[in-house]
Amino acid sequence: MLQLYIIAHLILSVIQFLVGVLANGFIVVVNGTDLIRQRKMVPFDFLLCCLATFRIVLQMATIYVNLAVLSLIELSLFPGKVIIFKYVHESELWLATWLSVFYCAKIATIAHPLFFWLKLRISKMMPWLILGTLIYTFIISVFYKKQEWIVSQQSLFGFFSQNGTTPVEGIPVWQVVLFAIDYVTPLLIFLISALLLLFSLGRHTQKMRSTAMGTGHPGMSVYISALLSILCFLVLYISQYMMSVLVLSQFLKIRNSITLFCLLLFSSYPAVHSVILILGNSKLKQNVKKFLPHSKCCQ
Repeated sequence: MLQLYIIAHLILSVIQFLVGVLANGFIVVVNGTDLIRQRKMVPFDFLLCCLATFRIVLQMATIYVNLAVLSLIELSLFPGKVIIFKYVHESELWLATWLSVFYCAKIATIAHPLFFWLKLRISKMMPWLILGTLIYTFIISVFYKKQEWIVSQQSLFGFFSQNGTTPVEGIPVWQVVLFAIDYVTPLLIFLISALLLLFSLGRHTQKMRSTAMGTGHPGMSVYISALLSILCFLVLYISQYMMSVLVLSQFLKIRNSITLFCLLLFSSYPAVHSVILILGNSKLKQNVKKFLPHSKCCQ
């Protein structure tokens, strides 16, 4: 008989999967519809559409891993599947990083010539950053095909084994260093942009509180909402990185309650943050209201 925490994990993982696919699918449909109608798409919407597409694939991969962890399906690994997962996962991380950079460039107020230059050109740069990211992650995934397969065999099979861990062997040290740099670079860029944005918003909010506007000013709620949104983005993004490192380091073991919680934390990022994106975007939020029965009754 299945233990209670395993049943709870299965229910929560399915809910996360459905929420993630529906939320990200909604983002793709709304922006895709605008593209068909207007024959063009603004860079920010294009970024959201690409990010949502990769998150849908990532949600499918995470539900597969969750079912395999619960021994409900058999885990089958082969080089092609591992490379595809690396490409999707790393592309999603880079696109989320560019989203943070876009927010920082457009919202933050930093008195520096380089930042002012970025603020003026980020919209035109975004399509090229997205294209460059997808090409870069594809090349890196193919280049590290053999190494990724070795790491995946030793880490994931060790993760699903009850006999302990096995060291990663067969990869030169310099390639391990390059692999680590490639994995950490988007995290560093994200942290810099997110912390700069949090600092700028926090400083501006503090100025508004200290002036005659007070906490009851309508603009205060906007800045506080933006602060909370970026903070949630930061926590979710970092948590996904932490869970990836724990799995690759084989620190976690199969069917342990802590392991299952960490897997839920990992898979919550593409679902929860996409919901936050919808609630924080006026166009997406307006389209959501069209599907709500309450809003239709009030019209």
